[in-house]
Amino acid sequence: MLIRVPGQPGRDLCDSHLGVTRRDILRVGGSGMLGMGLGGMLQLKSAQANQSGGSGWGKAKSIILCYLQGGPSHLDLWDPKENVPDNVKSVFKPVPTKLPGVQFTELLPRLAQVIDKTTLIRSMSYTPNGLFNHTAAIYQMMTGYTTDKVSPSGQLEPPSPKDFPNFGSQIIRLRPPSVPMLPFVMMPRPLQESNVVGKGGTAGFLGKAYDPYTLYPPGDDLDMTKMDKINVSDLEMRADVYGRRLQRRERLRDVINQGMPEIDRAVKNYNLNEYYDQALALIASGRARDAFAIEQESREIRDRYGRTTFGQSCLLARRLVEAGTRVVEVVWPKVANSDNHSWDVHNGLTKRMKDQSGPMLDQGLSALIEDLDERGLLEETLVVAVGEFGRSPQRGVSTSGNGNSDDGRDHWPYCYTALMAGAGIKRGYVHGKSDQTASAPLEDPIHPGELLATIYESFGIAPDTIVYNHLNQPRELVKSESVPALYA
Repeated sequence: MLIRVPGQPGRDLCDSHLGVTRRDILRVGGSGMLGMGLGGMLQLKSAQANQSGGSGWGKAKSIILCYLQGGPSHLDLWDPKENVPDNVKSVFKPVPTKLPGVQFTELLPRLAQVIDKTTLIRSMSYTPNGLFNHTAAIYQMMTGYTTDKVSPSGQLEPPSPKDFPNFGSQIIRLRPPSVPMLPFVMMPRPLQESNVVGKGGTAGFLGKAYDPYTLYPPGDDLDMTKMDKINVSDLEMRADVYGRRLQRRERLRDVINQGMPEIDRAVKNYNLNEYYDQALALIASGRARDAFAIEQESREIRDRYGRTTFGQSCLLARRLVEAGTRVVEVVWPKVANSDNHSWDVHNGLTKRMKDQSGPMLDQGLSALIEDLDERGLLEETLVVAVGEFGRSPQRGVSTSGNGNSDDGRDHWPYCYTALMAGAGIKRGYVHGKSDQTASAPLEDPIHPGELLATIYESFGIAPDTIVYNHLNQPRELVKSESVPALYA
């Protein structure tokens, strides 16, 4: 009898949502000698699933990632330092938060009042090894892996079917939505750095079926009127295709399938019915179209989030997870490499952060956390805000080969800050600590891979779950372990 290793493409046991890992596969041989076959092992694994990852295991039903592309300056937002040289100290004044002894800068007064609902990670860190520039660092943050081909500038080749999948694609494959809804939405644009669009933001070797649904409304970060005019025509039923006609087509397909030999049907039609049914249900239900109807929100709610593209994208993200979307990634700034609203502040830091990016982040993210909490959605919605790295402790110093003015900071992956909230994450907790100049972690560093591992466990997915790449090679979701200290 042919014994097949679970996890092979097409019919792997991961598709049954059991999350078989490399460690489980290696156990099968020894367990058989003890009288426990593969079936018994899986049954035991299923029974123990809720305890596998501790108190945070499986609490998340959805995730909203606020991706702060460009690398926000931790020193000028949520990890300011005092009694440091002038070229290290933030130009913005420190302000108290709801947590005793924890300060933000004056750019984040609203977040300072909701930080007690979140976990602040002040010890994100990794050694660059070719990841000092954006594209490669983004790929690592989004997939948990580094790419094979990195130029000296840190730029990558365009997206490829060989790429590792975005973590959102992995989640929706292993935890598909339970209602007819878009599983994975990326807005208001796909990931982009320089002329490379989508690197780290696709399903890669999982296939296009797990790609995100992307939006790209016109206008810039401050042109909020365009958020009312998102084109979702591909979610609408054609006027000449009535519901009864669709049902007749579905019955005809079923009749044809029933007449096909079993093996022939398995070969020719594998997963076709599943994808067809999902698409039909999505269009017919209208759930997705309704979720994008942001104009249904009250003026007060829309004002609360901020009439900016970021603020309104956060509001849309709440509406999407409320309707059943598993993964929403809000990518900011809307216009990639924008000198106006980007976090890539090599120059003009004071004006850009004070007048543009700071207030948008403060209003949009604080409103999202508060709104989710008030609606009872924060208990099952994981919120993460992070960039691919931070900014250099010293202003005017080049760390990546870029030119920097005296009013600018360069790239800095050795130490930066992230925020997490919801779905079993501790409230009012600060994890880790940076040194006197926020140059390196003093305590409890967290690698981006460990952050992703924690996200996977929040969905009840073991980080070392096996997937098979384009060469039929086994790969873990991420080669890192979660951080149990983040869980309540």
